[in-house]
Amino acid sequence: MTDKHKKQERRYWGSIEPPKAKADFFSAVTAPTADGDATVATIRMYGPIDSWGGWWGISTEDVGRVLDALPDTVEQIVLRINSPGGEVWEAMAILNMLAAHHAQVIAVVDGIAASAASFIAASCDETVMSRGSQMMIHSPWSFAIGNAADMRKQAAFLDTLERSMIEVYAEKAGERDWATLLAEETWLTASDTVELGLADRVDVVPDAGTATTVGTDDDVLVILSGTDEDIDDDDEASARAARIHAAAASARAAAPRPPDSTEPGTTANKEELPMSDKFLADVRDRLGITDANATEETVLAAFDQRIAAPAPTPTAALPEGVVAVEATQLEQMRADAQAGREARDAQLAAARAATVDAAVADGRISPARRDHWVAALAADPGSAEILAGLEKGLIPVDLVGVTGGVDEASDEDATFSKLFPTEKGA
Repeated sequence: MTDKHKKQERRYWGSIEPPKAKADFFSAVTAPTADGDATVATIRMYGPIDSWGGWWGISTEDVGRVLDALPDTVEQIVLRINSPGGEVWEAMAILNMLAAHHAQVIAVVDGIAASAASFIAASCDETVMSRGSQMMIHSPWSFAIGNAADMRKQAAFLDTLERSMIEVYAEKAGERDWATLLAEETWLTASDTVELGLADRVDVVPDAGTATTVGTDDDVLVILSGTDEDIDDDDEASARAARIHAAAASARAAAPRPPDSTEPGTTANKEELPMSDKFLADVRDRLGITDANATEETVLAAFDQRIAAPAPTPTAALPEGVVAVEATQLEQMRADAQAGREARDAQLAAARAATVDAAVADGRISPARRDHWVAALAADPGSAEILAGLEKGLIPVDLVGVTGGVDEASDEDATFSKLFPTEKGA
């Protein structure tokens, strides 16, 4: 894997460079009134919901700091959302923090409110979908390591978690077949979201203002108030820029840092964790290592060699009902089939000859017609019924030659000519 690809493995951010400051994707702004008191605030949640916080995503602690930084005069919060979602419990805590705030909260989905972000949006006092925005709801997912009992326990836990999510959706939109909607990973357009009841309207909601209020204490809290004349002053503009820069720097410094990591998304363990004896034995068996005393280093080296080996060239899938056979085996099968066919033909020829010979012996046909009847049976096996239907003794078996100038087989000739008109008498 190249260094470029390694750098792209960064949780939510992927190949996109993470923001330099928290304010790049999560911030709060207030709109000052003429007397300097802000009554409306905008909080932008433009990133994943993640308990790590910092630039990993938006955590409960981040939201708490922003809410604490808002002036007491704020009566309405416009929560602008563009988030792929994230951790369920973190989102549940955020929606409850917003519900506990004294201000009215209007959720505005600017782009996407997916997964955990969807029930934050749906839980607000009012939910507005911007034009072209979407909402996505799905069942919670997780991962587990262990035996069958561990897996069943994890599945039961996920069912409980889903019921908590459904309570949030049902409180907003009423009773629906939420289990099916979640299981199918339902994507909703802006109008679909309103129709389902998870949003109240599709509209454009204006921002509160442009003053950033991100910070952890009063020293870095930037809340602008005053008149337009104050903002237009060059000195004030410079001071404002300096305060915003200081707030961003402090927010970066205060952001929680992931534990011991060489770079974002890659954990570097400071102490080696030994393999369990059972795990080591299982890996040895699967790698085909017969030495029961093989060390961890030997097993890991064999594992590295196995995964480094080139993958077998994939073969095209055969149509249903078609089976691949080795060429030499196919030739043998063909030869065996030909030999069997020849043996069967010989059996059938012998059976036809025996049938005709029995008819000659019974006086049904004359010996002179034997070859004709053999050929007739070969051409049409049904002729055996006709042959069997001829009267016994029709041809005297003791007479040979011609009597009174009449061929002894003349009657049988007439019968054969009627049955097989294309044949000529002998």
